[in-house]
Amino acid sequence: MMARWAGKVAVITGVSSGIGEEITKALVIEGVKVVGLARRLQRLQDLSKKVNTADFFPIECDVRNEEQIIKAFQCVEKKFGGVDILVNNAGALHVCSLIDTPTKEYCRIIDTNVIAPAICAREASKSMRKRNVGGHIVNINSIAGHFAHALHTPIGMYGVSKYGVTAMSAELRHEMIAENLKIKVTSVSPGLVNTEMTEEFIEEESRKTILQPKDIAGAVMYALGTPEHVEIAEVTVIPHGIPIEGPFKTTRSYTIW
Repeated sequence: MMARWAGKVAVITGVSSGIGEEITKALVIEGVKVVGLARRLQRLQDLSKKVNTADFFPIECDVRNEEQIIKAFQCVEKKFGGVDILVNNAGALHVCSLIDTPTKEYCRIIDTNVIAPAICAREASKSMRKRNVGGHIVNINSIAGHFAHALHTPIGMYGVSKYGVTAMSAELRHEMIAENLKIKVTSVSPGLVNTEMTEEFIEEESRKTILQPKDIAGAVMYALGTPEHVEIAEVTVIPHGIPIEGPFKTTRSYTIW
């Protein structure tokens, strides 16, 4: 069912590595025009060499900067006429207890994981509503946004932010229904994934047994490939045979977008 997206336009945040990079590759293969947002210009240039450059359009963008987000969507509007798929993938993680975290870290996590996706969803839905298209918004969430009671490793504001993504996804879906829009909303909630964001926290021997970025890209493609009358509200993906809280080993911050 991915054929219906061929020639359509996707905006993906956090494409500089990991999950965002793999989703980009998967969509480009299907003939989707991908506008990739990331703040690391060199990484964007590197990704351009890995995909069909005719269908990949990198934009340097810091998702904590609303002006840059809006400008990026304006560029998409001007060049392509609008966006059909949004994947909110950019995220920030801080493995530290909430009571030991400075306020600036609270803001960094919430701005990246909650405010930025909300702004992107607003701008994307404006484009979809104006053209009355059957669009799709995918939020890369986390099991931390559902099962805080089972995660005994301190993750500070991260879990709080991901619960926000869970609520945001539900709210967006309700609003699409209320306005009789043809826009689907999917929350994809992975367990531990072998990405740059987790490499400093996970024991080396465990890295091959946890989820890989391609696994999450596959879940996104599954949701996008459903028939028009089917909406996947939530996809939970966990590594087989690994405790839900995982083998964390240190305390550090990481941001990926």
